[in-house]
Amino acid sequence: MVATFALGRWQLSRAAQKEALHAAIEAQNQLPPVGLADLLGNAPPDALLHRQVRLQGSWLPERTVFLDNRPMHDQTGFYVVTPFKLAHSTAVLLVQRGWVARNFLDRTALPKIDSPAGEVTIQGRMAPPPGKLYAFQAVEQGAIRQNLDLVAFSAETGLALQALSVLQTGVLGDGLARDWPPANTGVEKHYGYAFQWFGLCALIAILYVWFQIVRRFLLTARKP
Repeated sequence: MVATFALGRWQLSRAAQKEALHAAIEAQNQLPPVGLADLLGNAPPDALLHRQVRLQGSWLPERTVFLDNRPMHDQTGFYVVTPFKLAHSTAVLLVQRGWVARNFLDRTALPKIDSPAGEVTIQGRMAPPPGKLYAFQAVEQGAIRQNLDLVAFSAETGLALQALSVLQTGVLGDGLARDWPPANTGVEKHYGYAFQWFGLCALIAILYVWFQIVRRFLLTARKP
Protein backbone atom coordinates (compact mmCIF):
# COMPACT_ATOMS: atom_id res chain seq x y z
CA MET A 1 0.00 0.00 0.00
CA VAL A 2 2.78 2.40 0.89
CA ALA A 3 4.59 1.71 -2.38
CA THR A 4 1.53 2.12 -4.62
CA PHE A 5 0.40 5.25 -2.75
CA ALA A 6 3.90 6.74 -3.12
CA LEU A 7 3.90 5.97 -6.85
CA GLY A 8 0.53 7.68 -7.20
CA ARG A 9 1.85 10.78 -5.43
CA TRP A 10 4.92 10.75 -7.66
CA GLN A 11 2.73 10.71 -10.78
CA LEU A 12 0.77 13.68 -9.42
CA SER A 13 4.03 15.57 -8.89
CA ARG A 14 5.06 14.79 -12.46
CA ALA A 15 1.70 16.10 -13.66
CA ALA A 16 2.25 19.32 -11.71
CA GLN A 17 5.67 19.73 -13.37
CA LYS A 18 4.13 19.22 -16.81
CA GLU A 19 1.40 21.76 -16.05
CA ALA A 20 4.09 24.27 -15.08
CA LEU A 21 5.87 23.51 -18.37
CA HIS A 22 2.64 24.08 -20.31
CA ALA A 23 2.17 27.43 -18.54
CA ALA A 24 5.75 28.38 -19.46
CA ILE A 25 5.07 27.49 -23.14
CA GLU A 26 1.95 29.66 -23.14
CA ALA A 27 3.91 32.51 -21.57
CA GLN A 28 6.60 32.22 -24.26
CA ASN A 29 3.92 32.33 -26.93
CA GLN A 30 2.67 35.67 -25.61
CA LEU A 31 6.08 37.39 -25.84
CA PRO A 32 6.91 39.76 -28.72
CA PRO A 33 7.80 38.02 -32.02
CA VAL A 34 11.37 36.87 -32.52
CA GLY A 35 13.39 38.90 -35.01
CA LEU A 36 16.74 38.60 -36.74
CA ALA A 37 18.58 40.30 -33.87
CA ASP A 38 17.20 37.75 -31.40
CA LEU A 39 18.30 34.80 -33.54
CA LEU A 40 21.79 36.13 -34.11
CA GLY A 41 22.26 37.36 -30.55
CA ASN A 42 23.52 35.50 -27.52
CA ALA A 43 20.10 34.38 -26.28
CA PRO A 44 20.01 30.64 -25.48
CA PRO A 45 17.68 28.58 -27.69
CA ASP A 46 15.36 27.84 -24.75
CA ALA A 47 14.65 31.58 -24.43
CA LEU A 48 13.32 31.64 -28.02
CA LEU A 49 11.48 28.32 -28.03
CA HIS A 50 7.68 28.50 -28.63
CA ARG A 51 7.77 32.24 -29.35
CA GLN A 52 6.10 33.76 -32.38
CA VAL A 53 8.46 34.68 -35.22
CA ARG A 54 8.34 36.89 -38.30
CA LEU A 55 11.38 36.85 -40.58
CA GLN A 56 12.52 37.94 -44.01
CA GLY A 57 14.74 35.86 -46.24
CA SER A 58 14.76 33.50 -49.19
CA TRP A 59 13.93 29.83 -49.68
CA LEU A 60 16.53 27.25 -50.65
CA PRO A 61 14.10 24.91 -52.44
CA GLU A 62 16.81 22.63 -53.83
CA ARG A 63 17.44 21.50 -50.25
CA THR A 64 13.81 20.69 -49.47
CA VAL A 65 13.32 17.44 -47.55
CA PHE A 66 10.09 15.43 -47.33
CA LEU A 67 9.80 13.68 -43.97
CA ASP A 68 7.86 10.46 -44.50
CA ASN A 69 5.18 8.80 -42.34
CA ARG A 70 3.95 12.03 -40.77
CA PRO A 71 0.19 12.00 -40.05
CA MET A 72 -2.26 14.91 -40.19
CA HIS A 73 -6.06 14.75 -40.38
CA ASP A 74 -5.81 10.95 -39.87
CA GLN A 75 -3.84 10.64 -43.12
CA THR A 76 -0.21 9.76 -43.66
CA GLY A 77 1.94 12.02 -45.77
CA PHE A 78 5.01 14.26 -45.68
CA TYR A 79 6.17 17.08 -43.49
CA VAL A 80 7.80 19.51 -45.91
CA VAL A 81 11.01 21.04 -44.54
CA THR A 82 12.90 23.73 -46.46
CA PRO A 83 15.97 25.74 -45.37
CA PHE A 84 15.32 29.50 -45.19
CA LYS A 85 18.29 31.88 -45.55
CA LEU A 86 17.79 34.92 -43.40
CA ALA A 87 18.05 38.31 -45.06
CA HIS A 88 21.29 40.24 -44.47
CA SER A 89 22.87 37.18 -42.87
CA THR A 90 24.53 33.86 -43.66
CA ALA A 91 22.39 32.12 -41.04
CA VAL A 92 19.82 29.55 -42.19
CA LEU A 93 16.73 28.24 -40.41
CA LEU A 94 14.94 24.99 -41.09
CA VAL A 95 11.28 25.79 -41.71
CA GLN A 96 8.68 23.10 -41.21
CA ARG A 97 6.40 24.46 -43.89
CA GLY A 98 3.42 22.13 -43.55
CA TRP A 99 1.97 18.75 -44.44
CA VAL A 100 1.14 17.30 -47.85
CA ALA A 101 -0.34 13.96 -48.88
CA ARG A 102 1.91 11.53 -50.70
CA ASN A 103 1.32 9.59 -53.91
CA PHE A 104 0.57 6.03 -52.77
CA LEU A 105 0.71 4.68 -56.33
CA ASP A 106 4.28 5.94 -56.76
CA ARG A 107 6.01 6.28 -53.41
CA THR A 108 9.00 8.01 -55.02
CA ALA A 109 6.88 10.78 -56.57
CA LEU A 110 7.40 14.16 -54.95
CA PRO A 111 4.57 16.69 -54.67
CA LYS A 112 5.22 20.06 -56.24
CA ILE A 113 5.75 22.72 -53.58
CA ASP A 114 5.57 26.40 -54.46
CA SER A 115 8.69 28.17 -53.17
CA PRO A 116 8.61 31.80 -54.35
CA ALA A 117 11.96 33.12 -55.53
CA GLY A 118 13.47 36.24 -54.04
CA GLU A 119 12.95 37.73 -50.63
CA VAL A 120 9.79 36.69 -48.78
CA THR A 121 8.39 37.09 -45.28
CA ILE A 122 7.40 34.08 -43.19
CA GLN A 123 5.66 33.82 -39.87
CA GLY A 124 5.26 30.99 -37.42
CA ARG A 125 6.58 29.92 -34.05
CA MET A 126 9.97 28.74 -32.91
CA ALA A 127 10.19 25.00 -32.36
CA PRO A 128 12.75 22.24 -31.86
CA PRO A 129 14.10 20.51 -34.98
CA PRO A 130 11.67 18.04 -36.59
CA GLY A 131 10.84 15.14 -34.31
CA LYS A 132 12.44 11.79 -35.10
CA LEU A 133 10.80 8.47 -35.78
CA TYR A 134 12.43 5.06 -35.48
CA ALA A 135 14.67 4.37 -38.48
CA PHE A 136 16.86 1.40 -39.39
CA GLN A 137 19.60 3.45 -41.04
CA ALA A 138 21.53 6.01 -39.04
CA VAL A 139 22.28 8.55 -41.79
CA GLU A 140 19.75 9.29 -44.52
CA GLN A 141 20.12 11.18 -47.76
CA GLY A 142 17.85 12.16 -50.61
CA ALA A 143 14.67 14.19 -50.77
CA ILE A 144 12.49 11.61 -48.96
CA ARG A 145 13.68 10.73 -45.48
CA GLN A 146 12.33 9.28 -42.28
CA ASN A 147 14.25 11.69 -40.07
CA LEU A 148 16.38 14.80 -40.41
CA ASP A 149 19.37 15.19 -38.12
CA LEU A 150 20.26 18.86 -37.81
CA VAL A 151 24.02 18.39 -37.38
CA ALA A 152 24.32 15.82 -40.17
CA PHE A 153 22.17 17.92 -42.53
CA SER A 154 24.27 21.00 -41.82
CA ALA A 155 27.45 19.07 -42.63
CA GLU A 156 25.84 17.58 -45.75
CA THR A 157 24.65 20.92 -47.16
CA GLY A 158 27.30 23.26 -45.78
CA LEU A 159 24.56 25.52 -44.42
CA ALA A 160 24.97 27.44 -41.18
CA LEU A 161 21.81 26.02 -39.61
CA GLN A 162 20.44 27.50 -36.41
CA ALA A 163 19.71 25.25 -33.43
CA LEU A 164 15.94 25.75 -33.65
CA SER A 165 13.44 25.48 -36.48
CA VAL A 166 10.25 27.34 -37.40
CA LEU A 167 6.77 25.86 -37.58
CA GLN A 168 5.26 27.98 -40.34
CA THR A 169 1.68 29.14 -39.78
CA GLY A 170 -1.01 30.88 -41.78
CA VAL A 171 -3.01 30.03 -44.89
CA LEU A 172 -0.86 30.77 -47.94
CA GLY A 173 -2.69 28.96 -50.72
CA ASP A 174 0.28 26.68 -51.40
CA GLY A 175 -1.61 23.42 -50.74
CA LEU A 176 0.14 22.71 -47.45
CA ALA A 177 -1.82 21.93 -44.29
CA ARG A 178 -0.59 23.65 -41.15
CA ASP A 179 -2.83 22.32 -38.41
CA TRP A 180 0.15 21.67 -36.19
CA PRO A 181 -0.67 19.77 -32.99
CA PRO A 182 -0.22 21.81 -29.81
CA ALA A 183 2.83 21.17 -27.70
CA ASN A 184 1.92 18.01 -25.78
CA THR A 185 3.33 17.89 -22.27
CA GLY A 186 1.61 14.59 -21.40
CA VAL A 187 -0.28 15.81 -18.32
CA GLU A 188 -3.23 13.49 -18.97
CA LYS A 189 -0.92 10.47 -19.05
CA HIS A 190 0.41 11.19 -15.55
CA TYR A 191 -3.09 11.69 -14.14
CA GLY A 192 -4.08 8.37 -15.69
CA TYR A 193 -1.12 6.60 -14.11
CA ALA A 194 -1.85 8.23 -10.75
CA PHE A 195 -5.44 6.96 -10.92
CA GLN A 196 -4.18 3.44 -11.61
CA TRP A 197 -1.73 3.48 -8.71
CA PHE A 198 -4.28 4.91 -6.25
CA GLY A 199 -6.82 2.37 -7.50
CA LEU A 200 -4.35 -0.46 -6.87
CA CYS A 201 -3.62 0.96 -3.43
CA ALA A 202 -7.35 0.99 -2.62
CA LEU A 203 -7.72 -2.59 -3.92
CA ILE A 204 -4.89 -3.80 -1.68
CA ALA A 205 -6.52 -2.09 1.31
CA ILE A 206 -9.90 -3.68 0.56
CA LEU A 207 -8.37 -7.14 0.14
CA TYR A 208 -6.38 -6.75 3.34
CA VAL A 209 -9.45 -5.75 5.35
CA TRP A 210 -11.49 -8.61 3.87
CA PHE A 211 -8.97 -11.44 4.36
CA GLN A 212 -7.30 -10.27 7.56
CA ILE A 213 -10.27 -8.83 9.47
CA VAL A 214 -13.72 -9.55 8.03
CA ARG A 215 -13.04 -13.12 6.90
CA ARG A 216 -11.36 -14.04 10.18
CA PHE A 217 -14.25 -12.54 12.12
CA LEU A 218 -16.78 -14.53 10.09
CA LEU A 219 -14.84 -17.78 10.56
CA THR A 220 -14.56 -17.19 14.29
CA ALA A 221 -18.26 -16.41 14.56
CA ARG A 222 -19.19 -19.72 12.89
CA LYS A 223 -17.23 -21.84 15.35
CA PRO A 224 -19.37 -23.45 18.11
